[in-house]
Amino acid sequence: MPHDYAVLASHLVHKGTVISLRRDELAMPGDTTAWRDVVDHPGSVAVVALDDDDAVVVVRQYRHPIGRELDELPAGILDVQGESALLSAQRELAEEAGLAADRWDVLVDVLTSPGMASEASRIFLARGLREVERHVQEHEEAEMTSFRVPIRELVTGVLSGRYENALLIAGVLATDAAFRDGFAGLRPADAPWPARPQS
Repeated sequence: MPHDYAVLASHLVHKGTVISLRRDELAMPGDTTAWRDVVDHPGSVAVVALDDDDAVVVVRQYRHPIGRELDELPAGILDVQGESALLSAQRELAEEAGLAADRWDVLVDVLTSPGMASEASRIFLARGLREVERHVQEHEEAEMTSFRVPIRELVTGVLSGRYENALLIAGVLATDAAFRDGFAGLRPADAPWPARPQS
């Protein structure tokens, strides 16, 4: 029988606008206990927007925790009450890249940092791209730029260390792998997502 890591006590340490920090006391093997800090996160989505020339839409955005810009996939936090992951991904693609897509599939689900955070991210593959009106952005997104990079160039960049964003890496490598069977193994855009945090 696997050990039951029961939560014996839980304390809210900090409640932020997006994330919270709590401290849990867990029952550990050997009749011991230990405290674990957990970052509660509402979850996120990202989009590999693949065009007819096998290029992927990449956005460049300033990220304050690391103090510099990163090349990323269009992405966002699941912070709109009642909005599905698919609708969130569609909204983010329109807002950040000025694009919509005719075909949506689930590419891969990622637990971004399960040793410390509850964040689960669903990465979609979007194809059949078309331009739509891009919304006016604010804060860091006001200076966000978007451009397209051939998928093979992205794979090379991931392996060389050029690209560091976890969702871009997972999305690009999953897309490259999915090419092999003509994307036949992808899940539908509304596939169940057990890892998504409950709001």
